[in-house]
Amino acid sequence: MTLGLKRNRRFPNSPWAEPMTYSEMIDDLRVFLDEHDLERASILGHSLGGTAVLSAACEIPEAKAVVTIGSPANVEHVLHNFGAKLERIETEGVADVTLAGRKFRIRRDFVEDARAQEIATKTAALRKALLVLHSPTDAIVGVDNARAIYETARHPKSFIALDGADHLLSKRKDAAFAARMISSWAARYLDAEAFVDEEHEPEGVLVAESGQGRFQQLVTVGPHRLLADEPTDVGGDGSGPSPYDLLSAALGTCTSMTLRLYADHKKFDVGRISVEVRHSRTHAEDCKDSTEDHKGEVSRFDRIVAVDGELAEEVKERLLAIADRCPVHRTLERKSIITTRFRSAEE
Repeated sequence: MTLGLKRNRRFPNSPWAEPMTYSEMIDDLRVFLDEHDLERASILGHSLGGTAVLSAACEIPEAKAVVTIGSPANVEHVLHNFGAKLERIETEGVADVTLAGRKFRIRRDFVEDARAQEIATKTAALRKALLVLHSPTDAIVGVDNARAIYETARHPKSFIALDGADHLLSKRKDAAFAARMISSWAARYLDAEAFVDEEHEPEGVLVAESGQGRFQQLVTVGPHRLLADEPTDVGGDGSGPSPYDLLSAALGTCTSMTLRLYADHKKFDVGRISVEVRHSRTHAEDCKDSTEDHKGEVSRFDRIVAVDGELAEEVKERLLAIADRCPVHRTLERKSIITTRFRSAEE
């Protein structure tokens, strides 16, 4: 559940956005959780919404994990951003304020409700898992607020710096990074963990439905947890990589590791190595790289290798040849044997 600034609900056609009061945000969160009948939830808020979830979390037993993004540590910081308009809000009841380049209509009830919140006290009494995300270069809400929230809260707590991001995470890469970090962190505390059979110690990779969405899967690899899903255009929630994305990732990671071992052995100054993998399906007769053993439709993986260092052409050719020796590459090229059965009662 994400909380933040919402459109003016009193005047829907107004060009001004009007933030809900903290109490309204908390009430909306309570209604959402009640409607969805969740036993465990992670509640997330950006900016003012983050401060609101800190205030609300203690009163919400379903909230097992709390996430704030670019959030003020106290109400005074919020009101400080109103500048000289604060006096006008208090005397006239309303004033227009510009925050982060956006215009908002702030009313006296927002200010009064904000001052009634005891954020520091409630943060100290949180007793829930907390993840604080903040950009060190946030010009709207300084990173000192993140430090104050983090130091006030008790463990378990984590901090992730959104280096180079602005307050609104307006760059897609910054928003995507934050989403990946939150998803990975929150999985530890949510219902997905309940779908892992703790009595069964898997010998390899364990995949189980998470219970969230149609296709979402919880992947367990030893101590590691990650989500897999399908894109939204095929009925998934897009909450994690697809099965073929994971297969491409296996090829890419194995290729990069193999090249690193070889480059270090030969003392090639390659700098950082990256491998992009593009997967597609094509008919064998249309694929010039296919062999006579391939009939009908085949999978094609195109790898694009990049290095930071300047390399001679003969070194590049040698690295490309070595890439073909990576174990996952060889596994995909040769035939594999796959068996499937139900787990027995003894296992």
